[in-house]
Amino acid sequence: MYRPLNKLQHSFFDFNQPLGMRMNPKNRWIRLADRIPWDVFEEKYAELFPSNTGNVAKPLRMALVY
Repeated sequence: MYRPLNKLQHSFFDFNQPLGMRMNPKNRWIRLADRIPWDVFEEKYAELFPSNTGNVAKPLRMALVY
């Protein structure tokens, strides 16, 4: 079973950083994350969990990290 998260993806700028530090928008990982069509991958990922029973699958971005 998979329940997609809301479609509003938080920006790195939405988070309060300690000591007033900011994420650098020129960081290669931030730029890459902005270029990935997450909605398309989310739909394909959800197809892997067709059942409506059992534990809920982890979100796509979390699953990619592990």
